[in-house]
Amino acid sequence: MRLHGPALRLTIFIGETDKFHHRPLYAEIVHRAHKSGLAGSTVLRGIEGYGASTHIHTTRILSLTEDLPLVIVIVDDAERIRAFLPQLDEIVEEGLVMIDEVEVIKYVGRRHEQSSGSHPGVTDREDRT
Repeated sequence: MRLHGPALRLTIFIGETDKFHHRPLYAEIVHRAHKSGLAGSTVLRGIEGYGASTHIHTTRILSLTEDLPLVIVIVDDAERIRAFLPQLDEIVEEGLVMIDEVEVIKYVGRRHEQSSGSHPGVTDREDRT
């Protein structure tokens, strides 16, 4: 897949303990994005934050919480991002969903090639970009 020029960045803020049908919500979002053919997604774990509940979630040792903020970032062309939004309406009950216009400068997948330094038994993977 090639991605270059104008695009949309979809950013989803949720809690680490948020679930969808007994599965972590962040995993459900990533798997649905993959199944929908979106260019890629990344889940980032916050060290501190608060949202609509105004309860501060933090990794500080004296107030350790297991419900840290998570941010899922997905970038793709506008049509694909907007087509994905109804799925988020279905599964995100609490959180924040934002869309920003961005310009993609470079989007290149990793190329896995056999070289003299490769590990035995490791094979090339298809570059999906």
